[in-house]
Amino acid sequence: MNHDTLLAALRGQFDASLAMLRACLEQCPDEHWTDAADPQRRIARYPFWMVAYHTLCFVDCYLSPSNDQWEPSPRFHPNGRQELEDEYPSRSFAKAELLEYAAYCQEKAARVLGRGPQAPSPESLSGGSGFTWLAFTRIELHLYNLRHVQHHVGQLTAYLRRAGVEVAWVKSVSPPITAR
Repeated sequence: MNHDTLLAALRGQFDASLAMLRACLEQCPDEHWTDAADPQRRIARYPFWMVAYHTLCFVDCYLSPSNDQWEPSPRFHPNGRQELEDEYPSRSFAKAELLEYAAYCQEKAARVLGRGPQAPSPESLSGGSGFTWLAFTRIELHLYNLRHVQHHVGQLTAYLRRAGVEVAWVKSVSPPITAR
C-alpha cells in the first residue's frame, strides 16, 4: 500500500468516527445531557457530556505532535493540561460548546493528516508517538486515537439507544473533510 492511500484511509476514518461522535452529540436529548443522578442515565459513572468531552480532549491532544507541543485551548480547557489529568473537568460543557469542539477536532485531523506538503511523511509516521506513555509509532498513535473515539462512540450510541434514539453508522464522509 502506498503512503497516499494509507493517509486517505486514515483521513476518511477520522472523518467518519468524528461524524458519528458529532451525531451522538446532536441527537442526545437535553434531559440526558447532564443527568447522572439516575444510574440509568450514566455511562459508567459519568454523564453523557463528560464522556463526549473526555473523547474530544484526547482526540485534540493525540493529534498534536507531542505531549509537550499540545496547546490546550482556554475555551475548551479552562484548567489547561489538568483537564486531562483530573477525573472530572473543571466545569460542565453545553451541547453547543462540544459541537464546536468536535468541529475543531475534525479540522485539526484534516490539517494533521493533510495532503501535499502538509501530509505527514513516511518517516514521521514511523517515528515515535510523541507521548511517553504510548511507546509506539506515530501511525499507531493515529490508529489508537481512532480506537479511543470509537470505543466512546459505542458507549454513547448504546446509551442513546436505551433512550430511544438511533444513531446511524457512518462508513465514510462524503465529500471528505480537507485541510484548509
